[in-house]
Amino acid sequence: MCLLNIAKREVLRIAVRPLYLFCMIIAPVFCYLFFTTLMANGLPTDLPAGVVDLDNTSTTRNIIRNLDAFQQTHIVAHYPSVMEARKAIQRGEIYSFYYIPEGTTEAPLASRQPKVSFYVNYSYLIAGSLLYKDQRTISELAAGAVGRATLYAKGATEDQAMAFLQPIVIDTHALNNPWLNYSDYLCNTLFPGILMLLIFLTTIYTLGEEVKNGTGRELMRLADNSITKVLIGKLLPHTLVFFVIAVFYNVYLYGYLHYPCHSGIFPMLLAGLLLVLSSQAFGVFLFGLFGSFRLALSAASLWGVISFSISGFTFPVMAMHPTLQALCVLFPLRHYYLLYVNFALNGYPLIYAWQAVAALLVFLLLPFLILKKLRTILLQYVYVP
Repeated sequence: MCLLNIAKREVLRIAVRPLYLFCMIIAPVFCYLFFTTLMANGLPTDLPAGVVDLDNTSTTRNIIRNLDAFQQTHIVAHYPSVMEARKAIQRGEIYSFYYIPEGTTEAPLASRQPKVSFYVNYSYLIAGSLLYKDQRTISELAAGAVGRATLYAKGATEDQAMAFLQPIVIDTHALNNPWLNYSDYLCNTLFPGILMLLIFLTTIYTLGEEVKNGTGRELMRLADNSITKVLIGKLLPHTLVFFVIAVFYNVYLYGYLHYPCHSGIFPMLLAGLLLVLSSQAFGVFLFGLFGSFRLALSAASLWGVISFSISGFTFPVMAMHPTLQALCVLFPLRHYYLLYVNFALNGYPLIYAWQAVAALLVFLLLPFLILKKLRTILLQYVYVP
């Protein structure tokens, strides 16, 4: 009965404080809709690029038309010199430019090797990488076309020409994300990461508010002086709301937007529930560990931000320093990311992901380490503004 009373008390507090509504519902839903709309195309398209064509022949104009036909590249300007094109990059008008020097078309006919160049502004890594790929591809296609025409002129058959130009046939297979969709890659871990950070902050806030308002003793009386009942009763409404949000983003990503999910949605719902519970447990642990409202919020913010970098979806864990590889297990998002890879991408059954599941369950044990201190905080600590 006391658990129900504490839960009702918490529901009323949530209902009358707009901050809870913002952190638990509005902020995560807004982020989900914002990022999926921002990256609706999967990859950026029509990135502005320029051309410096000093040869200006039908062949080079055809190369430029083919380059402009690529989905990621949009030729927006022709420049009379490399210097003018460099200035355009510095002004932020284009991300790259393709340079064709004078005599490029005549060089192969005179048995000389022509040289084309492309300049890419890698200050913008994604845009630069995509434009570099397109310009490199068109250069290789142009070189192959010139080489094939030369071999044909020497009497080679098509099979002989292709065997000479491409002695080894390369067959590539993009697994799990064959569309090379940046949205598919990013949103599946970014969304849970945002939710995890909000759970950290909300859990610490709801406990810290009891200390700040001096209602800790009242709460303990409602729970028959049981700190365990306090935590269960206070956090249960939060758990239900955050789990509904986790269900929402899973249904939104895999049911509505049809992101790859080879395991079916139910294993991902289990992963979402484990993330919610482990994040709440870690938030309780931080509050009890620091004993200070401000310090706990600061530590939670820092831990949440670091999670995005160390979990493995922005930078490979195996490429990190060995110390960081060892430390990454301390972040719930890392284990959720492994569950996502095993379930949604690889379609493996639960047994193959038992280590990540066990790691998230270990986080649930953290509050037991600080129960005694947390009880003291609620009964004795006085908030100092």
